[in-house]
Amino acid sequence: MIGLMSGTSGDGLDIAYCEFEKKETWAYAIQTAETVPFPKKLGKKLKKAHTLNGLKLTKLDVDFGRWMGEQVKEFVSRHGLEPEAVASHGHTVFHQPQNGISLQIGNGWSLRQACGLTVINDFRMLDVQLGGQGAPLVPIGDQLLFGSYDYCINLGGIANISMDRGGKRLAFDVCFFNLLLNHFAEACGKPYDKDGKLAAKGKVLKRVLKQLNKLPYYNIEGAKSLGREDLDAYLKILEWSEAHKPANILHTLVVHFAQQLQRVLEPMEGRQTSVLITGGGAKNLFFIEKLKESIGPEFVIVPAGDMLVDFKEALVFAFLGVLRLRGETNTLASVTGASRDNCGGVIFNEA
Repeated sequence: MIGLMSGTSGDGLDIAYCEFEKKETWAYAIQTAETVPFPKKLGKKLKKAHTLNGLKLTKLDVDFGRWMGEQVKEFVSRHGLEPEAVASHGHTVFHQPQNGISLQIGNGWSLRQACGLTVINDFRMLDVQLGGQGAPLVPIGDQLLFGSYDYCINLGGIANISMDRGGKRLAFDVCFFNLLLNHFAEACGKPYDKDGKLAAKGKVLKRVLKQLNKLPYYNIEGAKSLGREDLDAYLKILEWSEAHKPANILHTLVVHFAQQLQRVLEPMEGRQTSVLITGGGAKNLFFIEKLKESIGPEFVIVPAGDMLVDFKEALVFAFLGVLRLRGETNTLASVTGASRDNCGGVIFNEA
């Protein structure tokens, strides 16, 4: 299978060629993977997709699907691969489960025609129509592929967490992450804060930190998820004056994110608690240092290796595609709050 991931960070398309085998449990291997940067024009359109009118958004949906299909075709040809299908997350434009919508663009038919392979996409909408959040979707992969870890944390545009509690998988979006860090790194002329060096030069803005920690989202119990629409509440607090230099905001955000993760991490009794951290934020050394300070020695952060750090989400979407083709549950009601477990994803394949 090929898994495609275009995350909320908006830096490029992750392509992962993965193999899966089921015996008593599922086993996986990422055979080869790469990130293809978005062409400048396309990247700008994707970042502004939520502001486009209906016609322009529909055109972008088709164009983006075709572009992804072309990247897949080139990737498959260059590596001499023979995948059964492509599973694509798409690029999230709107995520409003409370209004019954979650839109990921990257048209399935245009992707299918450009790469010549069976395509599965639109993994969220069935769950949303069943009253769920349609997110996070990765926890089924955490349960079946990474079940040996006490916690799985992904630090992408948004930070989310997944865990087992009494035989049930629980997961939710904890807070924003790279969406905000990249935004303020750009104010320093950088696309992102490499190793957290900019944040390390700043200082905590105590009043701002207090306001961030009081945001209503953190008091919601049970299934919950964040979308780009929720950024405004943060940006209102973070709009800086002379005192709010970008480095200070970055430092404050790092401390805030570490505190919010610490709030939801509970140690296991009688042993160290294992935490798997993946996603671009796993490379933010300053953040990892602050998180370790917050959670203490009861927790051990397990080194994931670069391939897993960079491509775990693409791997899991490939796995969601496998489960969809097999007609097995790939979305958990215990995670999303839907009325039942379900098997999401639309299959595009010519008869």
